[in-house]
Amino acid sequence: MKSRFKGMRALATGVAAGAMAAFWGASALAEDLLGQPTPGAIDLQPGVTPLRHDAVFFHNAILLPIITAITLLVLALLIWVVVRYNRRANPTPARWSHNTAIEVTWTLAPVLILVFIAIFSFKLLFAYHDMPKPDLTVKATGYQWYWGYEYPDQKVSEFISNQLPEDQAKAKGVPFRLAATEPMVVPVNKTVRVLVTGADVIHAFAVPAFGVTIDAIPGRVNETWFKAEKVGTYYGQCRELCGVDHAFMPIEVRVVTQPEFDAWVATKGGSTAPAAPAVEGAAQPAAATAPTNTAAAAPQGAPAAATTSPAPAASAAH
Repeated sequence: MKSRFKGMRALATGVAAGAMAAFWGASALAEDLLGQPTPGAIDLQPGVTPLRHDAVFFHNAILLPIITAITLLVLALLIWVVVRYNRRANPTPARWSHNTAIEVTWTLAPVLILVFIAIFSFKLLFAYHDMPKPDLTVKATGYQWYWGYEYPDQKVSEFISNQLPEDQAKAKGVPFRLAATEPMVVPVNKTVRVLVTGADVIHAFAVPAFGVTIDAIPGRVNETWFKAEKVGTYYGQCRELCGVDHAFMPIEVRVVTQPEFDAWVATKGGSTAPAAPAVEGAAQPAAATAPTNTAAAAPQGAPAAATTSPAPAASAAH
């Protein structure tokens, strides 16, 4: 009986070791792409922000070893019970039904494990909420089914970002259904605050390489932040089931150098120069209106937009 049990234990150990070797070996063989999914990869997408680095560490160094250890322990216990206490090996069952030491152990052990996880979990949660002083603010608005971006600090009015058509994506050599017609452009090594809201239904702004995911809720403005450490193009998608074209509203973020960002802002009619202090009594410019999404089809039978003429100027007092 002992030899049979030792053989089963050796087999279980070998299977577990082989599974772990295959898991990490496959992960190492796949060369991860930066900013987009890697075909055949099983590891998390590489990160380029401090938040993403902390999240990957929390998963790989804290959660994964704990999950693996618990899984192997439960598997070993199941095999032991099946082999040691089946009807053939144990024809006369034991008469006891309680073991105080075991019950205390399986009550305290999960509590201690959860407390240990909570230490790192709360630290990561606080890092997401403790945003440094932002260098740049971008407002991202989710529509059915596209995104709109606005840069209030640079006086860049909202522009529309649609999914790049397949023929154009192939011509440019970019991933179809991830690339966008108008990417969000931000400077490298700058803290970017993203104000996220929805115009119609609940959407979600998510960029895996940045480690950010936040809901875009109509009537509410949520806030998140990131600080990209590498120049490049990073893709994300809406993470809420927002309608029939939910899968076709990608997020493309292009991280560039500061001079390149300044040049891009100039092409959008904005300015990176600090705003001059407002003069008391001076007339304020009219609020900018959101541009029309020319790529979205207009509803059939919709009436033409009414045109309005400016009101006549008031006559001067005599």
